[in-house]
Amino acid sequence: MASLEAKFPQNPPLKTQKLVLGAQIGLRILTVSFTLAATWVVLTSRQSTMAFGIPVDARYSYSPTFKFLAFANAIVCVLSVLSLLLVFFLCHQGSNPAKFYYLFLHDLSMTLLVLAGSAAATAEGNIGRYGNTHSGWMPVCDYVGKFCNKMTTSVILSYLAFACLVMLTILSASNCRLIQV
Repeated sequence: MASLEAKFPQNPPLKTQKLVLGAQIGLRILTVSFTLAATWVVLTSRQSTMAFGIPVDARYSYSPTFKFLAFANAIVCVLSVLSLLLVFFLCHQGSNPAKFYYLFLHDLSMTLLVLAGSAAATAEGNIGRYGNTHSGWMPVCDYVGKFCNKMTTSVILSYLAFACLVMLTILSASNCRLIQV
């Protein structure tokens, strides 16, 4: 048992705590930036054009999947701002393992939410870009390319936010482990 305590000290060194805190703050700011940008790109994406003499209007609000992407990113953005405030509060409050466990659960749920929105939009975007010959669906990005490119940008930003949230989840989990042992 003594060797286990030697490997994992009760309180990590102050330099390690500051490094973890700096990484959490930086990743949370990146998450807010990526999700805010992704939400803005989705909400402002629209294009009107003519295809075969028929007016075609593409908007995010016409697709439940793209609405879900926009709302998932907006929710994660707001919750990331709140978690950033919580991290500042925790650094002044002291290290309580229960608080870091709740932060871990918070980060994990946000990770899953942004992943769900990104994956759904990726699937629908793939059909829009390439169509589905088995179902008889034609690709529409040939006609509304500007809209498709904006949605692709939003999905990429969402996946970048997902990567930041995965790193935050790992940091939160390791922070719980360091303090609880």
